[in-house]
Amino acid sequence: MIHNQTVLITGASSGIGAACAQTFAQAGARLILAARRRDRLEQLVSQVANPDVIHVLPLDVRDPSQVETALNSLPKPWSHIDVLINNAGLSRGLDKLHEAKRSDWEEMIDTNIKGLLYVTRAVVPGMVERGQGHVINIGSIAGHQTYPGGSVYCATKAAVRALTEGLKLDLLGTPIRVSAVDPGMVETEFSQVRFHGDAERAKQVYRGMTPLTPNDIAEIVLFCATRPPHVNISDIVVLATDQSSATLVHRRT
Repeated sequence: MIHNQTVLITGASSGIGAACAQTFAQAGARLILAARRRDRLEQLVSQVANPDVIHVLPLDVRDPSQVETALNSLPKPWSHIDVLINNAGLSRGLDKLHEAKRSDWEEMIDTNIKGLLYVTRAVVPGMVERGQGHVINIGSIAGHQTYPGGSVYCATKAAVRALTEGLKLDLLGTPIRVSAVDPGMVETEFSQVRFHGDAERAKQVYRGMTPLTPNDIAEIVLFCATRPPHVNISDIVVLATDQSSATLVHRRT
């Protein structure tokens, strides 16, 4: 069902995005891999599939003009996107709202909300015109439950949840499907990015517990994308067995 379909993955250079690239490539999809780090994208291409079925797209989703230009100028064989995986996202800091850096807020808002909007706005009209498509947004348990120090990040993921629901409402009467996959703790570069490269502090996030892996999430994303056309997986919340909420984690010390 996904074989030979064109799949655009944002934030594809690492973590869940890279795992989705590998999983969808194995399923026979044609991939457009978008991220800021071209070197990481090219390294990923060498690992997952025949380069003939992968198009590398260096892209900063925070820049609306760059998004519009890049997606409107895709080579013809790549211009009809069947599945959009809005994965690009990040968290910065774990500070109290009244003590946090404004630059951290802006980076999260610009990437997690506005970047998702820019890419969706550029891709979905073509899906509607062709009568085929699926948008899969990578959200978070943080969009369902707020935790201390995460107010702005949680707000951005709550926005992703609302935008996913709103897009589905707006597309009623079309065959376009809209899904959200909302993970809990997944061991990726996420925590290193959150803590501005502090690897030791990031490591403590997963101390004494078994987190989800990027492949766990990629398999769920593929499941959403490969249901029969009349089936729309609206939202999946997936947690590690050692995690029962945004803040409750069982740690074996």
